[in-house]
Amino acid sequence: MTETGGEFAGTSARSTKHSPRVDDELEHEIEGMVRSGHSTRAEEWRDPEPLAEGDPDIDADPSGTLVGGTPVGVTADAVVARTELARWLDRADFPSTGADLVEAARDHRAPDAVVAELERLTAGDTYERIGDVVRALGYPTET
Repeated sequence: MTETGGEFAGTSARSTKHSPRVDDELEHEIEGMVRSGHSTRAEEWRDPEPLAEGDPDIDADPSGTLVGGTPVGVTADAVVARTELARWLDRADFPSTGADLVEAARDHRAPDAVVAELERLTAGDTYERIGDVVRALGYPTET
C-alpha cells in the first residue's frame, strides 16, 4: 500500500496468527506474485484458489468502513493511523526513544506521513510498545 495525499495508506499486511519467522516465509513465498501481478507457479494446481462468490472482501478497510467496526471510544481514523504506525515498526524496534523510532521507520522505508507522525514524539521519552507511541501521539485507545 502506498500513501496518498500525505495520509496513512492502510492497515498492516502482517498476520497476528503466525510467528514473525513464518510471516517472513509466507511473504517470501508470494513475493513474485505480488511483484508481477499474476501467478508465478509453473503447475496450475499449485496456484491459490480464487475467492468464491459470497466470500468477504479481503480488504481490511473497504470503502472506509472497518470490518467488524471499531472499539468503543476509538474512531476509524485512529484505528487506521495506529495500524499504519504498527505496520512500519517491528517488535524488535522496542523499547526505543522517539528519535530511534523515527530512524527505524526510515530504515523500514516507511512513507513520509508515518515518519512525520513519529517525529512528533517527545524527545528523550522511551516507548515500550506501539500502544505507548499511539497514546503519546494523542490517538484514542480502547476503553
